[in-house]
Amino acid sequence: MINWGTLGFHYTEPDYIVRAACHNGVWEEPYATADKYLHLHVSATCLQYGQEAFEGLKAFRGIDGKIRIFRWRENAKRMARSAEGLYMTPVPEDLFGRAIHLALEKNMDFVPPYGTGATLYFRPLLIGTTPRLGVGPGKDFEFVVIPSPIGPYYPGKFHCTTFIVNRHVDRAAPFGTGQFKVGGNYASSFRATEAAHAMGFDCVFLDARFHRYIDECSAANFIGIKGNEYLTPKSSAILPSITNDSLMTLAREQGLKVTRRRIALEELDEFSEAAACGTAAVISPMDKILDPEMGKTYTFTSEPGPVLTKLYRALKDIQFGRTEDKHNWCEIIN
Repeated sequence: MINWGTLGFHYTEPDYIVRAACHNGVWEEPYATADKYLHLHVSATCLQYGQEAFEGLKAFRGIDGKIRIFRWRENAKRMARSAEGLYMTPVPEDLFGRAIHLALEKNMDFVPPYGTGATLYFRPLLIGTTPRLGVGPGKDFEFVVIPSPIGPYYPGKFHCTTFIVNRHVDRAAPFGTGQFKVGGNYASSFRATEAAHAMGFDCVFLDARFHRYIDECSAANFIGIKGNEYLTPKSSAILPSITNDSLMTLAREQGLKVTRRRIALEELDEFSEAAACGTAAVISPMDKILDPEMGKTYTFTSEPGPVLTKLYRALKDIQFGRTEDKHNWCEIIN
């Protein structure tokens, strides 16, 4: 029996995962299995050359008791772009959807009750399985959907976190794989993020060319509020965030001007609020960004600011069915 009130943001074993294989460009039908282990050749291209991509999305038990899957089609499209970027056969959108629905159907007991703040998280994973020693892409792939109930990112009060700038580690090159959701981007960031975590902070990455403009924050997009403007970086090294896209839509509805452009670090002095955003936390507000090498601290609000708090609540209300979903972002499962 799961204690939903103490569930953290970590993996909890489900009853089933869902798998589908692709050979010679043809995808097989997804199926559910209780086997949580992959049987790979030691020379599989995912192991030898990092040919893999993944996604993350959630299902919510709403205030009306119905389950809502949030914007899964956007995750399917983004995974397809990642697959093409790494020369993999994309998972068709309809197959992606069938796999998510099957994973939900086979793990209904793992959908947390409304009011706990917990959700059912899905981790779709695409890997190259062709045995190969010579450098090059594989032609065989496996698609896996791993469901897991997770607790709220903020188990207590919605609060601010301090971030620190790292000038010695680049997360991704300007025209590399930063725009794709692939494991290599996260592995390359560990030196910076783990160093930041050891000091009690999260990490801000700057652009790899000039080390002046904000790229990402740990594994999330950056957003900031400057007057009546919602600002987020524009860069070929940034993963297009579905959460950020949703927040931009809500920001426009709330009368904010939405701008995507390069944001120089020194411009942060003009920001009233700042945050990281992504599937895990939705919005992770910042109280400060430290730049120790320049001896500079950019200070925002000690508590989550009014603009970002309003956006956070607006998106959560849609996800949990507390307000009208005017954009049809949620697929409702009765």
